[in-house]
This record gives sequence, structure tokens and C-alpha cells, in this order.
Amino acid sequence: MSYEEAELMKRRAEAFLRNAKRLIEEGEWDLAVFNLEQYCQLILKYKLLVKKGSYPRTHSLRSLIRSLGQPEMLKLIEDEEHLHYIARLEEAYIVSRYIPYSYEEKEVLDLYRFVTEVFKRYVDR
Repeated sequence: MSYEEAELMKRRAEAFLRNAKRLIEEGEWDLAVFNLEQYCQLILKYKLLVKKGSYPRTHSLRSLIRSLGQPEMLKLIEDEEHLHYIARLEEAYIVSRYIPYSYEEKEVLDLYRFVTEVFKRYVDR
């Protein structure tokens, strides 16, 4: 994949994060969580593209984090509290398509805080 294609993936990831914020402001909790998951998934795939030239065809955030193989990033799945959030974001991908579940405001705000204050800090290193 070319540099331009990788940068497009990064821009899309960032757009999902901006869209999640907008959806939260509008009270669209379910779609906001889905957008948070999409941000996480695409930004990890972007990092893999830059580092390794490709990425595995998976939606699993845990698998993508392991594939990066960076000790610092592995803390996202080794730390019990961080793993809880990563697992909730993974669930959002499945829930948004197949399970009738509605997120509540408090859950969404907590996930948004995790993504913007914790996950993003690890990814931006």
C-alpha cells in the first residue's frame, strides 16, 4: 500500500473519532460507540501499515494490538482496566450489527474518555 493510501486510512480513522464526538453531542449513543470502535480499528491498521506494510484481516482490536508487537501498546491488553475498555469496544462492532442493545450515555462518555485520553496516547507515541 502506498503512503497516500495509508494516510487516507489515518484520515478516515480521525474522521470516525470526530464523528463519535458529534454523535455524542447529539445523543446518538449507539452510533457513537460504533464510531469509537472504528477509529480504534482503523488507526491500529494504519500503524500496522506504516510499520509492517500490511495488516491482518480482522476486526479484533486485541489481535491488531498484538500484531503491532510494541511492548508499550501491549499494556492496552495486559492491564486489566484497559483490557475491559478494549473488550467493550470490540463488542461494539458485533453489537452494532447483530444484537439489539442500546448504550447509555454514561457508558458512551466513559468509552469516549478512554479512547481520547488513554488509547490515543498509546497510539500517538
